[in-house]
Amino acid sequence: MIKYELLPQQLLYEGTCSHEHFFEPTIPNDKHVLAVHDPDYFYDLLNIKIPPKEARKIGFPLSEILVERERTIADGTMKGCDYAMEYGIAMNIAGGTHHAYTNRGEAFCLLNDQAIGARYLQAKGKVKKVLIVDLDVHQGNGTAEIFRRDSTVFTFSMHGVNNYPFKKEISDLDIPLKKNTSDKEYLTLLKKTLPQLFDQEQPDFVFYLCGVDVLATDKLGTLGMSVEGCKQRDAFVLKTCREYGIPVQCSMGGGYSKDIRLIVDAHANTFRLAQELYF
Repeated sequence: MIKYELLPQQLLYEGTCSHEHFFEPTIPNDKHVLAVHDPDYFYDLLNIKIPPKEARKIGFPLSEILVERERTIADGTMKGCDYAMEYGIAMNIAGGTHHAYTNRGEAFCLLNDQAIGARYLQAKGKVKKVLIVDLDVHQGNGTAEIFRRDSTVFTFSMHGVNNYPFKKEISDLDIPLKKNTSDKEYLTLLKKTLPQLFDQEQPDFVFYLCGVDVLATDKLGTLGMSVEGCKQRDAFVLKTCREYGIPVQCSMGGGYSKDIRLIVDAHANTFRLAQELYF
């Protein structure tokens, strides 16, 4: 999508970021992917041998370039984990591939970048308990499946009840939202829920999936939020992480409004807030 090119350009143009704020991920060691994904599935991906029925669920024509892109996104999130441990926060321009299951891909997601990041941090002995805060309009079904029997990773998904996936998985906490949920309704729920989760789970690290497909203008969403409401959502999550002293890695997730300027501005708000709150 063009937003991945336009977003860094906008951040540079307006001065929110400078070139030294960006890093370029590479292809990660396979062991990090295999800590999350089934070997047969992963090697079928690498060899472009996914069965046609399964490949259709992904939504993109499979290619070596597409698989390389997904591996690079995962590396961006892993490197972001290291930066967040050092600076308190890190951002992946892409990522949020939360529909990728242990053994299959769905809905434009092949490899689950934040799940890979969580296992990466745990394998390095940097964290024990992880909280995944998924506020994309779509439920993080793949993430829920990956960690469904794992008490070291708490999965929280707040999403449109009528949005894809229509057969939901069970996260540790799911909050389904009715059609046209307003800023006020959304923020009231979030502000009640998130601090309770921090107190209850006492995470060492937070992964935040900050999709802007919660906007009322989104072609694939069902909620009724404004750009300002979306900004307040991000501000609350980031302020809560900062107040509790917990590092956070952000992946941008979805955003499909007709006006690309709206998408870029909503995503840019997350970066503006990170700059304001942390630096």
